[in-house]
Amino acid sequence: MEVGRLPISATLRGKLISSGYTTLSSLASVSPSNLARELEISNNEAFEVLKLASHGRGLDRSEGSGAIVNGAETAWDMLHKEQFIPRITTSCADLDNLLGGGINVSEVTEIGGVPGIEIKRHNLFVRGNRIQLAVNVQIPGAFGGVGGKAVYIDTEGSFMVERALQIAEACIEDMSDYSVLLKKNAIPHQIQIEPKNILENIFYFRVCSYTEQIALINYLDKFITEHKDVKVVIVDSVTFHFRQNFDDLALRTRLLSEMALKLMKLAKKFSLAVVLFNQVTTKFAEGSFQLTLALGDSWSHSCTNRIILYWNGDERYAYLEKSPSLQSASAPYSVTCRGIRNSTSSNKRTKMM
Repeated sequence: MEVGRLPISATLRGKLISSGYTTLSSLASVSPSNLARELEISNNEAFEVLKLASHGRGLDRSEGSGAIVNGAETAWDMLHKEQFIPRITTSCADLDNLLGGGINVSEVTEIGGVPGIEIKRHNLFVRGNRIQLAVNVQIPGAFGGVGGKAVYIDTEGSFMVERALQIAEACIEDMSDYSVLLKKNAIPHQIQIEPKNILENIFYFRVCSYTEQIALINYLDKFITEHKDVKVVIVDSVTFHFRQNFDDLALRTRLLSEMALKLMKLAKKFSLAVVLFNQVTTKFAEGSFQLTLALGDSWSHSCTNRIILYWNGDERYAYLEKSPSLQSASAPYSVTCRGIRNSTSSNKRTKMM
């Protein structure tokens, strides 16, 4: 149970979330005096909050007493399930191959791009890639897609609806081309989707602080329960509010860990992909500076897959840094007016073959 459901004032609820107490379990080992001091409230108020939290935890246990036993499954069942997990195409064959077929649902994937003088050019990809996934998740199953909807959480105010429309139109054109190919093979498929439909299936949330970000992540369980077709949650970016004026690093680590845990649970519970976009920094390791995603080492364990985007000369590349089942490797990609596509060099190689 989340603290947002406690029968307390909005001000007090905000203080709890800002201090990292987002779930009832996070209040289990806190004393009234420490909570009062941390939240700057009276001891009586702190005692009442802890009393309500204790009562809520009791209700949770009584309602879900068999959850652990019921959740057991065999390794064979897990393997069989993984073989049929759908993936969201990136619209780039090389990237899809790098990722074993695309962005995996039921997993959390983190993506970050390099800093430096190319940042403006690179941001064109980053925004395009995020929007690309929000569009591509809607490709119907008949065309090899997931046929879902998207939640887009914008922390930086950088969502471009014109770009979304552009990519949606290109996606429909691609499906039309594919439909023509299927007709040649006597497998007719009608295109019953328009750019307007694609934009209507992207649920956009703008958050302006880390407390709003945490509150929204807590709300997603309820929202997705009511919108069961959601198959991707995109956070653009997970980093922004946690790198701005955040002096208490211990609190930041705790908030990020709890947020990551909730996102992992969402991915598994609703069989959807969670895609977190991060910023890139450098760290000194093995005698040299190396690219790494921001938010520290503890955060690096929070995601199933990690992808670092970088430049090699004039060509964009994606490097799969972390995956439980795939080897680390790189793949080229390009950005066009139609969205993410195969790189120019890949197209040349294909023509030569």
